[in-house]
Amino acid sequence: MEENKIELRYTIGQVSEMFDLPISTLRYYDKEGLFPYLERKSGVRKFSERELEAIRVIECLKISGLEIKDIKQFMALCTEGSKTYKNRKALFEKRKEAVEKELKGLQKTLDMLKFKCWYYETAIKDGNEDNLNRMIPDNLPKDIKKLYYNAHN
Repeated sequence: MEENKIELRYTIGQVSEMFDLPISTLRYYDKEGLFPYLERKSGVRKFSERELEAIRVIECLKISGLEIKDIKQFMALCTEGSKTYKNRKALFEKRKEAVEKELKGLQKTLDMLKFKCWYYETAIKDGNEDNLNRMIPDNLPKDIKKLYYNAHN
């Protein structure tokens, strides 16, 4: 026996709350054609799971540094079906590499911040930087040395 599956539909206000996005942003996405299958009833937008997933992907791509015009091209590829899988995968691979590079840079920044927090905590405790200057770089505690070298290379 086949189950009748009822697909939920959401208003723009509900979607705005779900994703913490302004309604104006959702209207803009719609105007830009990012929701090609969006249903309307009496002029009211009714968002399905398809649009919710599109928003997740749009926000992911935006955060990864992709511009709306490029996201629009990606969404157009999605409507073309399976023949564009390789192009879509290539886009995600490129964004993944960009995010990994950004994460590496952020890790270096975080390590410098952690090192400097330790450094000044130690300087405060000692009342000066004399001991610290004798420790840097080779006589630092092992975990601090790792932070130091990552931050300085």
